[in-house]
Amino acid sequence: MSETQLVIVGAFTDEERARLEGAFPAVYVSGPDEIVALDEATRASVKAVAFKGHKPFGGGAMDALPGLGLIANYGVGYDAIDVAAASARDIRVTNTPDVLNDDVADLAVAMLIAQCRTMMKGEAHVRSGAWARDGEIPLNRKVSGSTAGIVGLGRIGREIANRLAAFKMEIHYHSRSEKDTPGWTYHDDVVSLAEAVDFLVVALVGGPETQGYVTREAIDALGPRGVVINISRGTTVDESALLDALEAGRIAGAGLDVFLNEPNIDPRFLVLDNVVLQPHQGSGSVETRRAMAELQLSNVQAFLDGQELLTPVN
Repeated sequence: MSETQLVIVGAFTDEERARLEGAFPAVYVSGPDEIVALDEATRASVKAVAFKGHKPFGGGAMDALPGLGLIANYGVGYDAIDVAAASARDIRVTNTPDVLNDDVADLAVAMLIAQCRTMMKGEAHVRSGAWARDGEIPLNRKVSGSTAGIVGLGRIGREIANRLAAFKMEIHYHSRSEKDTPGWTYHDDVVSLAEAVDFLVVALVGGPETQGYVTREAIDALGPRGVVINISRGTTVDESALLDALEAGRIAGAGLDVFLNEPNIDPRFLVLDNVVLQPHQGSGSVETRRAMAELQLSNVQAFLDGQELLTPVN
């Protein structure tokens, strides 16, 4: 298969694979470790990789493709890719930002409302027949008019803040530097942010720089009515500290779309009744996933045509 231009790597759907395979001479492997198993002629002819997933893509996999010039990531988060190793080898990396901002922000707000208004318990109450048998569920918690803190005011963090502001919330935020905002309050550390808010929404990029960024101290600073919402990466929050706080009632609850060791999450989460758990589906609408796939494909096409990349990372 000496004409192969593209290696498709990762957990692509059949439709996504077919779109890529229809556009370029391509070969598929399920993960970066399998690249070395391709025959030498195929590996020598590859110019680009279309990557999806969270398995580490490091320098060894890159070196197995001597002609590699592009790793086009499916998703805005590219923490699985060793970008420094790619840059050292003159390999470009792209991602798919912006097209998924709305879906991820919508889910963050949905998890917050579901957690505070105990919607999962409410649905179970109706489905089980308990509503007719036992009457109403206990009163829950108002969302509008609260104070929200955003950890990471990037594209997605700002979309979340805009939505929560529409719920008449006072917005506080923490980021690497102060941003131009409509009067939102900046905090230069996460602990002071947590102390000031009811809800702490984590919208950081993943990777070594943000590992454990929301610390045990920050979680405890939220207090007994505090709620953590995480739509970033499981690595950005001290998960053990979060579980301890949830179990002890030191915070009120959490809404989580991301975890360490996905999909085999810590079983401690499964017995808690103060968490809303989602299967890392922040961008998981048909429309957004199609837009992500099309942007990834466009980056590959631009690279192979010698054109400017649409969404370069490095």
